[in-house]
Amino acid sequence: MSDQKNPQLIAICAGKVKPILIRREHADQELHRVASGIYKSAISTLESPVLISCGTLGLADDEQADLSVHGGIDKAIYCYPTEHYDFWKTAYPWLADQEHCFGAVGENLCVQGLVESQLWVGDSLEIGEELILRVTKPREPCYKFNARMRSHVAAKLMMQNGLSGWYAAVIREGRVKAGNDIRVKAGPREITVAQEYQRLLKD
Repeated sequence: MSDQKNPQLIAICAGKVKPILIRREHADQELHRVASGIYKSAISTLESPVLISCGTLGLADDEQADLSVHGGIDKAIYCYPTEHYDFWKTAYPWLADQEHCFGAVGENLCVQGLVESQLWVGDSLEIGEELILRVTKPREPCYKFNARMRSHVAAKLMMQNGLSGWYAAVIREGRVKAGNDIRVKAGPREITVAQEYQRLLKD
């Protein structure tokens, strides 16, 4: 009998849209005020496993500013492997001062035990007893991620190292909490999230 554990939901994060100051390009001397929902914080953790509702357009109390990047039916939820947090703590020491990195890259679901190379576009994720997601695509970071990480190369680092995480559509609405197991159900299995990310980078 296998004692292999299912992947687990470690934390759930949400945030409100607010104005941030950004430079769209590294050489841009002018600061631009834009709306962003990239700043997320944990609303359910293993220490405080609050049940959170998730509907077709995402988590309760979560907002997105630019639905072409994050949000809408196909990108309602952004999932991110906790295995990548050590990379970001090394790259940006200010993150290492935090006990947890939950929400640091703008993610909604902090997932442990599942990374991009193990997951296929079209796979379903059954989380807890109610929620079902479908993996739709990897994330392509934009200039707002640089602003969030206080660095003009953060998006480049994410792309070069394949640390994209993935977006998901909500197939069945439901409530979830930190500590829920995640069960992966195979989809068409034509391309992994990692492979799709490399394909997008070449286009």
